[in-house]
Amino acid sequence: MDFYIYLIVAYFLGGLPFGLAVGYMFGHGDIRKKGSGNIGSTNIWRIAGGKAATIVFVGDIGKGIAAVLLCQYYYTPQYPISFEAASLLAGFLAVLGHSFSPYLKFQGGKGVNTALGVFISVLPIQALTALSVFLLIVAVTRYVSLGSIVATLTLAVILWVEKYAMNQPVANSYLVSTTVVAVLILITHRQNIKRLIAGNENRFEFGRR
Repeated sequence: MDFYIYLIVAYFLGGLPFGLAVGYMFGHGDIRKKGSGNIGSTNIWRIAGGKAATIVFVGDIGKGIAAVLLCQYYYTPQYPISFEAASLLAGFLAVLGHSFSPYLKFQGGKGVNTALGVFISVLPIQALTALSVFLLIVAVTRYVSLGSIVATLTLAVILWVEKYAMNQPVANSYLVSTTVVAVLILITHRQNIKRLIAGNENRFEFGRR
C-alpha cells in the first residue's frame, strides 16, 4: 500500500465515531444533543452508563492502536521518514481524524483515548505512566478533563526529561509527536479549561451505572 494513501486511511479510521454509534445502539439517539455534547466515553458514561462507555473507550483506543500496527505492517522505511516517525505520523492522523471526523462534518471528540492507543503501541511504559497520572488526578479531583490535560502534558515532559536530563536515546520523532498531541489536546479541551478556571466544570460521578 502506498504510504501516503495509508495516511489517508489512518485519518478515516480515526474518524470512526464509536460514541455516536454506541449512543444509538443503547437507545439514546444522537449523543451530541445530550450531556456535554461530546462523543467521547465520559459523556457516554453519563448518558448511557458504564457498559456503553467501556465499548467506546476500547473502540477509541483501538483506533489508535490499529493505525500504528497497520503502518508498521505495511511501511518500508525510507529516507527521510524513519519507521518510528511513520508510525507516529499515522497515529497522529488517527487522532486528528477522531477530533475532526470526516463523518461528522469535521467535528468530533477530544482525541485523548485515541492518542492513548497510539502511544501505548510505541511507548508503552511512558504511556502507562501518563495513564496512572490521569487516574490519580480523576480520583482526587473527579475532573476527567483535568486528568486528560495533565496526563498528556506529563507524557511529553517524560520524553523531554528522558532525552535531555537522563541522556536516554529518545528519537526526536517521539519528542515532536508527544508535544504536538499535547497541544492538540489543549486545543480540543479549550472550553473545559475555561470551565475549570471558572469553577463550573462537570465532575465525574463514579457511582454511575
